[in-house]
Amino acid sequence: MRKKLLCLLLVVAVLSALTACTTGNGRKKAANSTTARSLEEIKSSKKIRIGVFSDKNPFGYVDENGEVQGYDVYFAKRIAKDMLGSEDAVEFVYVEAANRVEYLQSGKVDIILANFTVTKERAEKVDFALPYMKVALGIVSPDNALITDVSQLNGKTLIVVKGTTAETYFGENHPEIKLLKFDEYQEAYDALSDGRGDAFSTDNTEVLAWALQNKGFTVGVESVGSLDSIAPAVQKGNAELLDWINDEIAALEPEQFFHKAFEETLAPVYGDSVSADSLVVEGGKIE
Repeated sequence: MRKKLLCLLLVVAVLSALTACTTGNGRKKAANSTTARSLEEIKSSKKIRIGVFSDKNPFGYVDENGEVQGYDVYFAKRIAKDMLGSEDAVEFVYVEAANRVEYLQSGKVDIILANFTVTKERAEKVDFALPYMKVALGIVSPDNALITDVSQLNGKTLIVVKGTTAETYFGENHPEIKLLKFDEYQEAYDALSDGRGDAFSTDNTEVLAWALQNKGFTVGVESVGSLDSIAPAVQKGNAELLDWINDEIAALEPEQFFHKAFEETLAPVYGDSVSADSLVVEGGKIE
C-alpha cells in the first residue's frame, strides 16, 4: 500500500511540474519567466504596459515637464488608442537596452517599443512583429579628433551601451578596439562629452540626432555593419498579441502613420539632414 501511495505521489509531482512549464493556452515558457498577459487580459485590464526608453531622445525620452515623448512613444499611444480606446490607456515602463528581453520574459511589460533592433539571437528569446523603422550603426566623435573610418579606432576606446547591437558588433568583429560599456545612454553620452572615450557607437539615427543637438561633435561614420530593422517585440509565444500588432502596422499603412510620426517627433531634430524615407518603414515592408 505504501509503495502504491509513493508511486501515486510521484506521478502527481511529475504532472504538476509539466503543468507548471506550460501556460493556460498551451504556450511553453522558460523556467525563469512569467506568463505574458494575453490580448484578452490586456483588454480586460484596460491598460497596456509598454517598455520604452527614458533617455534616448528623440525616440523615447522624458522632457522638461516630466512627460515621455518620442517616435516610439508616438506609436505606443496609437496602439493604446486602437486597442483600448484611449491614448491614456498606456502605462509606460522605462527600460534599459540590456534588460529589454528580461522585461518581456518576466512579464513586466506586454510590448517593448524601445528601438529594439531585430537580431537572430534576440529572436530566439522574444517574438518580433513587423518592422516600423530601419537602421544601421553610426559613430559619433569630437570634431577635434573626428573618427571617419572604423580603422581609426584601432587601439582606442569606443563607448557602447550594454545590450545593444553596437556592443555585439564591435565585440565580435573588432577585438582591436577597447570597449567602454555603460548601462544607460545618458551615461554613455556623458562619458563621450567628458573625454573618457574616443567615440560612441549606437544606432545611426540616434547619434545623428545627438550630434545635431550637441556642438563640437559629428557623426563621422554614418553607417557600419548591416542595415537592420527596428520592430515591436512581445514575449515568446504570445501569438495573439503579436498578430494584433502586425495587423495594426499593416492597417496604419494607408494613412502613412509612421511618416506622420517622423514629422511630429524626428523632423524637428533632424531638419533636412535626414529624410523620412531613409528611416521610416510603412506596413512592415522594407523596400
